[in-house]
Amino acid sequence: QVQLVESGGGLVRAGGSLKLSCAASGRTGSIYAMGWFRQAPGKEREFVARIPWRGTLTYYGRSVQGRFVISKDYANYTLHLQMDSLKPEDTAIYYCVAVPRVNSDYTNPSGYDYWGQGTQVTVSS
Repeated sequence: QVQLVESGGGLVRAGGSLKLSCAASGRTGSIYAMGWFRQAPGKEREFVARIPWRGTLTYYGRSVQGRFVISKDYANYTLHLQMDSLKPEDTAIYYCVAVPRVNSDYTNPSGYDYWGQGTQVTVSS
């Protein structure tokens, strides 16, 4: 089992920045990739970003491309999401995810085994 704990959410004005972090513990050696999803009220979970734990190829959702950057602190098993130029439509609960195997359909939330409890991000206009 892998445990994921997010931090760094909060309230920010449009155009501002926030940095989310996710600390992984447990069987961290089994992790193949980690990433972020988000869910706004009344909407389905949306893929945000993903990074392989032992590689560098990153993927981003279309709505955050160019504004968000996913990164990792490999030594400390911590994942980060730097969010810049935030918009009100970025308001959502952000979830950290991890998967212990190759999953080609990386935008599908069902492909991830482990989820954090989520952290709220609210962007005011």
